[in-house]
Amino acid sequence: MRGAAVLLLLVLIAGSYSCGRTTRIASLTPAVSAQPLQPTKSSGPRIDFATQVKPILEAKCQGCHFSGGKMYDKLPFDRPETIKSLGTKLFTRIHDENERKVIREFLAQE
Repeated sequence: MRGAAVLLLLVLIAGSYSCGRTTRIASLTPAVSAQPLQPTKSSGPRIDFATQVKPILEAKCQGCHFSGGKMYDKLPFDRPETIKSLGTKLFTRIHDENERKVIREFLAQE
């Protein structure tokens, strides 16, 4: 019985030592701050609004968001600043991944 008590005491001491050691090791690792992801700047050629983005929007959104459309006064899609302010909310009507990629790259540009 006495041997079991000594063994239990040794296990508790070893356990508390290893727990403290783990804490010290963990405290030496640098904290990583959670920062929001920023769009990466495209390293490829710049995406031109008039020749690359606008034709996509004309094909999908011509009826409402271009001259004469019922939403043109509020959200004119022939203006790059409107597209930049909407961001990826445009994707409700644009399902083709290649077209989305072009728009994402345009939005990532300064």
